[in-house]
Amino acid sequence: MFRKLKHLENTMTTIKTTLIALVTAVPALAFSLPSQATTTSFMDTALVDVCKAAQSNKVFKLNSALKSYRLQGKTVALKVMCNGDDIITFAEKNGATKTAAQLQKSIGDVSITDVAVTDKINVTFTES
Repeated sequence: MFRKLKHLENTMTTIKTTLIALVTAVPALAFSLPSQATTTSFMDTALVDVCKAAQSNKVFKLNSALKSYRLQGKTVALKVMCNGDDIITFAEKNGATKTAAQLQKSIGDVSITDVAVTDKINVTFTES
């Protein structure tokens, strides 16, 4: 009987240890996964639409795209890249100074470290 109790105690200890290891490993894995997961077709469509709106030099069109996809201007300005450039540079390169200024204005006061820490989401598209 003593052996059975000892075996049961050892089994319970093993189960507890395994559970503790799992509980600590799952959050650690969640943080270590790449932040830029595969984008869905909806996300691709949204990002391409926002990039095209920024390229259009029409602030109303940009604001409409942001609103329709429920995106914040600051988040887009800091994290979205269009065809390899951040969205503000992309707009400026395409002569869209009004939308570039609007996106720059949405950032407000941001330090260089704030911008460097953010993960960027890149979308590449061609005009069709």
